[in-house]
Amino acid sequence: MRKAKVFYNDNLAGILTENNEGEYIFQYDVEYIQNHSEDFITFTMPVREEPYKENRLFPYFEGLIPEGWLLDIASNSWKINQNDRMGLLLACCKNCIGAVSVEQIIENDEK
Repeated sequence: MRKAKVFYNDNLAGILTENNEGEYIFQYDVEYIQNHSEDFITFTMPVREEPYKENRLFPYFEGLIPEGWLLDIASNSWKINQNDRMGLLLACCKNCIGAVSVEQIIENDEK
């Protein structure tokens, strides 16, 4: 299982999880729900208490991963298979251009 903190304008927006069955779950942070209910990370995932679940990486997060020659460089440099979308997201998207950033949660580092 891999997890990541998702930040929106440097505020913890929620946790993205890839579980052992290959399912992806995004859960907005409780404090974020209370204080930033209008600041959703994407129109397709408005702020809510219920988690979002998908059998593949959510399209918004897919869009953060580099493409083309930049994807080739990232994949080769970090030795990450291009089909490992969560791995690429964790490796490439800590300092994204824009309001959203993704930071891997290391074991025992929940918040």
